[in-house]
Amino acid sequence: MKLGIYGYGNVGKGVELSAFQNKDVELVGIFTRRDKTKVKSEYGTAVYSADELKDFKNKIDVLAICGGSATELPTMTPELVKDFNVIDTFDTHANILEHFKNVDKIAKENGHVAMISCGWDPGMFSLNRLYAGAILPKGKDYTFWGRGVSQGHSDAIRHIEGVAAAKQYTVPVKETVDKVLKGEMKDFTMREKHTRECYVVIKEGADKKKIEDEIKSMPHYFDEYDTTVNFISMEEFEKNHSAMPHAGFVIRNGVTGKDDEHKHTISYNLTLDSNPEFTASVVVAYARAMMKERERGTTGCLTVFDIRPKDLSLKGYEELLKTTM
Repeated sequence: MKLGIYGYGNVGKGVELSAFQNKDVELVGIFTRRDKTKVKSEYGTAVYSADELKDFKNKIDVLAICGGSATELPTMTPELVKDFNVIDTFDTHANILEHFKNVDKIAKENGHVAMISCGWDPGMFSLNRLYAGAILPKGKDYTFWGRGVSQGHSDAIRHIEGVAAAKQYTVPVKETVDKVLKGEMKDFTMREKHTRECYVVIKEGADKKKIEDEIKSMPHYFDEYDTTVNFISMEEFEKNHSAMPHAGFVIRNGVTGKDDEHKHTISYNLTLDSNPEFTASVVVAYARAMMKERERGTTGCLTVFDIRPKDLSLKGYEELLKTTM
């Protein structure tokens, strides 16, 4: 699989690293909107300007689009799928259906295949919610994220005028988690399930109050949560907030039996030292599976729900039956 990387931020670097761990992947190049002379690959991958991408139209099997969900992917993915098979990590849950429809239409018009919202949530957690809900139809899903850095939310803050750097940590509310683990099945509000901690470095002369108000009122990202905004120096930011850990778990509580007398809990959890590297590893696995769909003649937009599990693996089907069943 000839793979291109569009955008060389945290996820783009993770895709490059993952590519070297998968023997069926050949990296064609990194495409950047920055000055390409100032972008250096840690592994010697060729770096090109985004303007040069048009010269690679028939030289890339899959283009991994590594942009931000808040302002970039909603336009990047539909535009780039005109000329390439693409995969992205769009993670604004409330807008996934709209993004899917936009990408699907253009992909089909141009005979390409796309995958959106690949990662761990949406992505791996989405699959586990689907499986658990199918197995225990009478029940409730609960998803908790953190404590960890949200790349999408951090990126959204960085796009606010006057912000020099930012990290946002998602933190589960312990009291609510304890209730769910004890089998409680009720509807919790977003505010009851998580809080958000923001650490922000501002540019000289920027208005702190304006930035804080803009963060806390941002739709889909912060407006439905108790959000704390901490303004810190760049020195403190680099010292204490340079890592990208994350964690999370999906729980489904359900019942079976004539009188709902038997209770069941299904759980799936992840603990990640590097959120972007793990997300990128999901991207590469699904890019492989996406290409198998393309070889079958599939066009349009796909999600993790459309992919055959066996297509994710480097192993052949018989080997999977011997080693993984």
